Amino acid sequence: MTIAGVPPAPLPADQALVRLQEGNRRFCQNVRSLDVAVGQSARASLVAGQHPFAIILSCSDSRVPSEIVFDQGLGDLFVIRVAGNVVAPSLVGSVEFAAATFGTRLAVVMGHSHCGAIKSTLDFIQHRVGAPSDNILDLVERCRPAVESVVHAAGQEADRERLMREAVRANVRQSCAHLRHGSRLLERLIQEEGMRIVGAEYSLETGQVDFFEGLER
Repeated sequence: MTIAGVPPAPLPADQALVRLQEGNRRFCQNVRSLDVAVGQSARASLVAGQHPFAIILSCSDSRVPSEIVFDQGLGDLFVIRVAGNVVAPSLVGSVEFAAATFGTRLAVVMGHSHCGAIKSTLDFIQHRVGAPSDNILDLVERCRPAVESVVHAAGQEADRERLMREAVRANVRQSCAHLRHGSRLLERLIQEEGMRIVGAEYSLETGQVDFFEGLER
């Protein structure tokens, strides 16, 4: 919200990360914050503008809704969803838009356990199972470098569950690296204005989000 028409100062990346962690902790405990804005007054206050404190690039999977997972309300998160949480030019542009327009200084790339896009990529690499369309194949090809690196390191006979776990995280790291080094705008914001790009994995089993990439300064 704004005070006397003045937009709030952007939340520093470290504080934004803590806010996400606290929200996920509430979610895991099956507790909903009374301060989360979801009602009519919240809708009215956001008509004139938005000031999301974090950008979330996550998978389109219906079981991974960022606002619920992090116990946040309307206007809190700028959410970008695409199967496999892959990075393509339009998705980089979406992150850039939020960072440049709203001053949002934390971007999280969030994968999740049992990701269908990663499974399809593994099937393609290991068993040459084709994608049902060229557009789905494009998603597989964007995941492929990260997943192939895991398969080559572990060997073709490695346990499938292990490959899935490691491939999900490798794919998140790949997307984080693409954002950090594939955009001159984001590079500048990281170097000069304290922006951070962090990788995370959501567990379908527990509801917990594990932030595992980009925490070091």
